[in-house]
Amino acid sequence: MKSYAFRVVVEPDEDRWVAYCPALEQYGAATWGFTEAEALKHIREVVEMVLVELVEDNLPIPDGPEEEVFSSTEHRVIVPV
Repeated sequence: MKSYAFRVVVEPDEDRWVAYCPALEQYGAATWGFTEAEALKHIREVVEMVLVELVEDNLPIPDGPEEEVFSSTEHRVIVPV
């Protein structure tokens, strides 16, 4: 099993926050929220949905570019501070 970490971009936009995942944007990995935390929560859900769809459709999960996607067969913990 492989673990993936995708870079996401979260930016303010007038009265809300927009979030997208550059490596998965071609699959519709973009969303928004009224707060930064809400946008982050939503983009995580969207990324999960996109990955489930790719696996179900037997399509490859993007494994790059390196600055956008980190994949590993080792266990890792990501903790935002």
